[in-house]
Amino acid sequence: MNNHSFGSGSPKSFHAYPRGDFDLELGTTKRSRKPKKSPLNPIKMLNSMRGRLQYYYKLHPFLFFFISLSFGVTILIILAVYERRFRLMNSYKNFAVDSVNYPFPNLKNLVMVAGHSVYTSSSCGKVDKEDSWFLESYQRNLGQASTFLSHIKEGIEITAKDDEALLLFSGGETRKDAGPRSEAQSYWGVAESKRWFGNEEKVRWRALTEEHARDSFENLLFSVCRFRELTGFYPHNITVVSYDFKEERFSHLHRSAIGFPEKRFFFSGTEAAATSKAAALKGEALVRAQFEQDPYGCLGSLRRKKLGRDPFHRSIPYPNGCPEIEGLFRYCGINAHWNSWMESYFL
Repeated sequence: MNNHSFGSGSPKSFHAYPRGDFDLELGTTKRSRKPKKSPLNPIKMLNSMRGRLQYYYKLHPFLFFFISLSFGVTILIILAVYERRFRLMNSYKNFAVDSVNYPFPNLKNLVMVAGHSVYTSSSCGKVDKEDSWFLESYQRNLGQASTFLSHIKEGIEITAKDDEALLLFSGGETRKDAGPRSEAQSYWGVAESKRWFGNEEKVRWRALTEEHARDSFENLLFSVCRFRELTGFYPHNITVVSYDFKEERFSHLHRSAIGFPEKRFFFSGTEAAATSKAAALKGEALVRAQFEQDPYGCLGSLRRKKLGRDPFHRSIPYPNGCPEIEGLFRYCGINAHWNSWMESYFL
């Protein structure tokens, strides 16, 4: 069988009908129309948008004005909030770069012991006696002084086990009749008299005071700010030492109010004096309910109590040492919208 060659290369296809739409009646081919490409014209788009806006303005002038005003105010608020956050984050970075000037730049964790009384005795040999402390009426119970020592010792022992921890005794000059002596200095002095319960060499050099707090919320917030002043950073972990019945108040209410991550917050509680436990639990339920309604302690009875614990009108230096979280010192309300942002500073 002969093979016939039709030239080199690939065979050409044969079209029975010409390309396009064929009209059977006229016997002609219609050329397919290519869609016209309309180039994007920003000027025409703006004119069209302006026309629509004018139309809606004429149709509903008051509604149009209200929507425009709301939109403008929303944009301004968003820009202001983000500008402030950007400025504070830059400020934090600048402070962090200069951390070599801070006295304790290598300490990462905070151990805070909340003060509850002022030591008034001229002798250091009676620290476990109630008459050596200035006690309110509800504190005048047998064994009360020993609970203060338990807090001091617990804070020291926790700090001794963590080489990266800074110990802060927190509490201001809260009692007028006790004189201008702070709870924090009282606790530090008692620790000194007890030679730091056998941990003087490990703990004393990194045990300091926060001397302005007037309630439990300020114990936590002011200590976080004080930690920032001393280290140049915010604490990675926080451990609070207080009475065991105050765990819910600190671990949930106060921690949530400042936006600190739950997984890095710890609480170490000691028991109240046996003779005052029932009254203490009843009083704690009342205070906890007040903080649930007023998380920042800036209204009503919590505010009045706080003012009453400042008999010498001490000027509070914060938030000068912690500018990134200054909003926590200004806010007064129930729901803090910045809590998720606060967590970014504690990462």
